[in-house]
Amino acid sequence: MDKSLGDGGMPLLAQLGVGFDAYGDGWATAAWVPTGLACNPLGGLHGGVFGVIHDAAMNFATNSALESGDRAVTLDVAYQTIRPATSNDVLTIRGEVVRLAKQVAYATSTVHDAAGDIVSSGTATFLVRRKPPA
Repeated sequence: MDKSLGDGGMPLLAQLGVGFDAYGDGWATAAWVPTGLACNPLGGLHGGVFGVIHDAAMNFATNSALESGDRAVTLDVAYQTIRPATSNDVLTIRGEVVRLAKQVAYATSTVHDAAGDIVSSGTATFLVRRKPPA
């Protein structure tokens, strides 16, 4: 998982301004200063970009809760934008696993602004692929 710090192993995230900075058992955090690529022509953060960011944060958190060799793949992502954000805003992201079962994981994520207010929140369901028993 350490190799996924920074862009999470996805160059698109770096291009959007995201950098994962920490993770633990079932959680991951990132700093995000949206680039122009993440914004619409008027400078506001494009709503669809939140889907990419939430999916990445919850996926990172879910994979951090799994045994080495196990993997999770996204089944469903839902998110809400609560307040606007623009390029160069200083944002933070946190993904957390709510429940990890044998074959399914449930996670949440939030994006906060510099004042600590929620900008966007998300939920997701992941299929857990366990490595074959030895």
